[in-house]
Amino acid sequence: MHTRRIGIIMHGVTGRMGMNQHLIRSVLAIRDQGGLALEDGARLMPDPIIVGRNPVKVEALAEKHGVARWTTNLEAALANPDDEIFFDAASTQLRPGLLRQAIDAGKHVYCEKPVSEGLEEAVAIARHARDKGVKNGIVHDKLDLPGLIKLKRLRDAGFFGRILSVKGEFGYWVFEGDWMPAQRPSWNYRAADGGGMVSDMLCHWRYVLDNVIAPVRSVSCTTATHIPERWDETGAPYRATADDAAYATFMLDGDIVAHINSSWCTRVRRDDLVTFQVDGTHGSAVAGLHRCFSQHRVNTPKPVWNPDEPQALEFFSHWEEVPDNTVFDNGFKVQWEQFLRHVVDDAPWKYSLMEGAKGVQLAEAGYRSARERRWVDLPDLEG
Repeated sequence: MHTRRIGIIMHGVTGRMGMNQHLIRSVLAIRDQGGLALEDGARLMPDPIIVGRNPVKVEALAEKHGVARWTTNLEAALANPDDEIFFDAASTQLRPGLLRQAIDAGKHVYCEKPVSEGLEEAVAIARHARDKGVKNGIVHDKLDLPGLIKLKRLRDAGFFGRILSVKGEFGYWVFEGDWMPAQRPSWNYRAADGGGMVSDMLCHWRYVLDNVIAPVRSVSCTTATHIPERWDETGAPYRATADDAAYATFMLDGDIVAHINSSWCTRVRRDDLVTFQVDGTHGSAVAGLHRCFSQHRVNTPKPVWNPDEPQALEFFSHWEEVPDNTVFDNGFKVQWEQFLRHVVDDAPWKYSLMEGAKGVQLAEAGYRSARERRWVDLPDLEG
């Protein structure tokens, strides 16, 4: 069987997300499974080169995972015509410049979200990629989570009838870092370093709502910095200047109301770290990362409000689990395979940098709504 090589410049994969999800569980997993099947029957074999600033870390990562190539010289990597794709999972603040540099070098580009810190720059990069004729994409990983796949199946099958509302709960308690080490890096809580719940998570909620429910048209958002002081990785205290919680209501096409609470200052008493409940005229469903439960209108109990007596109904027992019916692969890997086929076979690909700009648009609108205490509309970016 013919094997075709594809060179991938991977920048910013010494960090947790880039290393675990993109390098190890996606690109190297595709390599280790014998490549990716193409339309002509050939196997596409990824050949990554790891790029980073710290030669000790980069070399150690490459050696540990059997990656033959690594460098600290990004310019030299971009100059190599044998590597077709540039991927970035490093700092959001540096991403627009890196993407433009890669696009100008003729590389197809794929990156983590957000594509930039500002909408104007995000749109400019998306248009630059389009004008240069390079394939481009941004990670929309949550769309390939089993729970959300099942939720979309229900929507596509007409299970909900007319969808009325969506209720989302995301988050968990991130320790302050004094007596218990924090689970998230300290930059997440410093605005000057690009931290903030709105900038981090509203990009996700944009593509989740757009693709699983209906397009987002406007937002009303309240933000908070509930924990004003935290301790960094060295144990030193610092002032938290970024929002650590966001409480947002969205209006979607079809007059659907969606509300999502996002917080790193909440303790979990629900099925998963994120859950989405969709209510419709014919049925409801609740999805987490992997599992999804539904309740049709004929299975809906008939509670009666009576605060003087303990509730007799066991509400959880009236929900039925939606079966897997298939084997779900890692969501990041699935999207890497889709993007690689888009580059090599010109297969359809929806999640372009312009789609990524929509996430930046929602985050920017969320911050504006919080500042001005009002609803903010989202105009069509393509227009």
